[in-house]
Amino acid sequence: KTLTDFLVAALQITSTSNIDSNFAEAEEQIELATRRGAELIGLPENFAFLGDDSEKLKLSGELSIKCANFLKTMSQRYQVFLLGGGYPVPAGDDTHILNRSALFGKDGLIIGQYDKIHLFDVDLPDGNLYKESATILSGSEKPPIIDIPGLCKVGLSICYDVRFPELYRYLSENGAELLMIPAAFTAFTGKDHWQILLQARAIENTAYVVAPAQTGIHYGRRQSHGHAMVIDPWGTVLSDAGKTQGAAIAPADKARVKKIREQMPSLKHRKTNIFAK
Repeated sequence: KTLTDFLVAALQITSTSNIDSNFAEAEEQIELATRRGAELIGLPENFAFLGDDSEKLKLSGELSIKCANFLKTMSQRYQVFLLGGGYPVPAGDDTHILNRSALFGKDGLIIGQYDKIHLFDVDLPDGNLYKESATILSGSEKPPIIDIPGLCKVGLSICYDVRFPELYRYLSENGAELLMIPAAFTAFTGKDHWQILLQARAIENTAYVVAPAQTGIHYGRRQSHGHAMVIDPWGTVLSDAGKTQGAAIAPADKARVKKIREQMPSLKHRKTNIFAK
């Protein structure tokens, strides 16, 4: 262990429509990760509820309060920086929600939040139809870069965002050294694209990627890929949670980001003027 490194944990759970049992499983994984020394912990997208969209919409008012309270309590209780990787917040029009990711400090206060921009409207060959835009409003604010004193600068995103490199280029351009990509990636697309997309985002931005994940069968045919990961700025997978509930835990080190950015200065070599509109 060096003076500058710290442990990060990308948690992996199988959320259902049972909010209480989801919170219980999440707390168990948070506790296990803190016992192993993790200082920055991420929960996956939909950690509090993974069920029918119309039910999620109906519950969103109550659920957003429960999620914020849960994350506040957990970050204080375990003295960690904790990311709630995506939970519903009423959008104010009674028919839509925002899918919000929020990073809480050890004092239980939100130090940064992000509303998912890219919505998953895809009809997959496995018989699953996803239309997030039916119940979710796209976030209209740029994703934040959060400076965690003594650790590093963190950029936020959610799941389907990983397919849009310009979002991560914006984050790295604005100082992000670690990219958080909490997800509920489908089993169908995950087997082919999940790891390769995460590694690409790490390599092209020379940044750590911390990707908490949903795993297993949630309801009906809805199944997630799993494989929560921590990836270093060279694109090396440092930890992979596999298919079971648990965590990918590995060290992150801003000194290593600096070193790799000096060895492979691709961010400095960009010719943005040629591609500017």
